[in-house]
Amino acid sequence: MLITYEEFARRAAAVRVQIAAACAHAGRDPRDVELLAVTKTHPAAAADYAARFGLRAVGENRVQEAVDKRPQSTAAIAWELIGHLQSNKAKLAAQHFDRVQSVDSEKLLNHLDRAAAELGKVLPVLLQFNAGHDPAKFGAEPAAASRLLEVALMKKHLRLDGLMTIAPLGATPAETAEHAVRTFANLRTLRDELAARTGTPLRELSMGMTGDLALAVAAGSTIVRVGTALFGSRDGAPP
Repeated sequence: MLITYEEFARRAAAVRVQIAAACAHAGRDPRDVELLAVTKTHPAAAADYAARFGLRAVGENRVQEAVDKRPQSTAAIAWELIGHLQSNKAKLAAQHFDRVQSVDSEKLLNHLDRAAAELGKVLPVLLQFNAGHDPAKFGAEPAAASRLLEVALMKKHLRLDGLMTIAPLGATPAETAEHAVRTFANLRTLRDELAARTGTPLRELSMGMTGDLALAVAAGSTIVRVGTALFGSRDGAPP
């Protein structure tokens, strides 16, 4: 059951305070870090809440879920795919999302570029890397970054905005934090190296979620993907 808008607004304001505190600690401007509301498993009204609060976009993990939900929302808000995308759903993703953050292969770049061309649009994308070297996570290996970037920049119907990653979980909170620090630093370093080598800004670093957003901000994240702290956990328990 979806929480009330008033409760959502209270939680979103609290997350913004967290982001501002993390930015102050890191010497960054809070305006440089976007809060992306993750609405997966929640009804379409969750996107309406996010828009009403003034957020630019919501994030969804599954293509079909967003395809079903987006027409039910009355919000003028962007929808971004943050979950793994199979190439056979690339056409649907290009049709229904305003940006795809989880592009992790040349094959997927080819499919999305073709689909965007057929739609007569330029689709913004992020390249997803497994910067934490976690076998349980999706994402291209950092060693393949130069080639993947080269292919992405050749696509006329894709606009490359930056990079994305998901940090591995550890056996303890301390180990999880250690993994996050290493993963986020790896992605930031990778972005800086690629940008310097190619002259491509790669402004966006999408990294950090409810549990590790402060660590992500410290490492340079420009987009934090937050669901639990905004809407509660999926089983209805408090965050």
